[in-house]
Amino acid sequence: MKVTVVGAGAVGASCAEYIAIKDFASEVVLVDIKEGFAEGKAMDLMQTASLNGFDTKITGVTNDYSKTAGSEVAVITSGIPRKPGMTREELIGINAGIVKTVTENLLKFSPNTIIIVVSNPMDTMTYLVHKTSGLPKNRIIGMGGALDSARFKYRLAEALNCPASDVDGMVIGGHSDVGMVPLIEKAVRNSIPVSEFLSAEKMDEVVEETKIGGATLTKLLGTSAWYAPGAAVSSLVQAIACDQQKMFPCSALVEGEYGLSGLAIGVPCILGKNGIERIVEIELTEGEKQKLSESAEGVQATNDLLDSVL
Repeated sequence: MKVTVVGAGAVGASCAEYIAIKDFASEVVLVDIKEGFAEGKAMDLMQTASLNGFDTKITGVTNDYSKTAGSEVAVITSGIPRKPGMTREELIGINAGIVKTVTENLLKFSPNTIIIVVSNPMDTMTYLVHKTSGLPKNRIIGMGGALDSARFKYRLAEALNCPASDVDGMVIGGHSDVGMVPLIEKAVRNSIPVSEFLSAEKMDEVVEETKIGGATLTKLLGTSAWYAPGAAVSSLVQAIACDQQKMFPCSALVEGEYGLSGLAIGVPCILGKNGIERIVEIELTEGEKQKLSESAEGVQATNDLLDSVL
């Protein structure tokens, strides 16, 4: 399998590294607009191949999409990163133009590719690809929920003082500090509800720390995080490449699911060789339904802003 990652910055390079280390792809192509940047990242990563034991070929190109031809999955990380104090929504004007151009270039050489969107504001950029590409909805996936859920499980494990492998939980809704909906009432430790171990106050704390997970890292690092986003993307790519039929919360175009339509938002999805094989509708509490509805309103407001600048 050939995978293209557009944007060789921290997130894109981390994504390429994790894909290579997992050794399920034959080739990863890194694309960037900065002269020599993707080539340098690819060379640096290839020099780890004998040390990390992978055979995946990593190549880098400067804005030459002909080298991406035949990619079965393409990841779009392009765009300016979020700076301290900047919301994802403030990125929309610049990143919309970038994502639209990148999508056109990818489809010119890989018309059958499945696109994974990472660029922020992620739900709205996913919606943009739906609106402008003409691709069927199963072939357009927004990464956000997979990352948010990983951060949720990190906070759960921290609160429970247990290994992350001991917990499971999911975040749906918009990929934003106020929009995400951590399903704390459904979170478990080895199938036992976390409410058996944590107080209501601690559960609320876990939810709030999850929601500001990206902002917390941005404040500490001075820019957006990259290890966890790269790992999240690589997991989605692997689920598609290996037809794993694995469930991830992803930003998907909803058409009546959860009572929502006409926008891309985080919902549980089964991922396989066709991209989104299906959206899974789980039973939500009234409180969860209300939070998801409010999240959708926020995503729609950003979509409206996008529509006004296109």
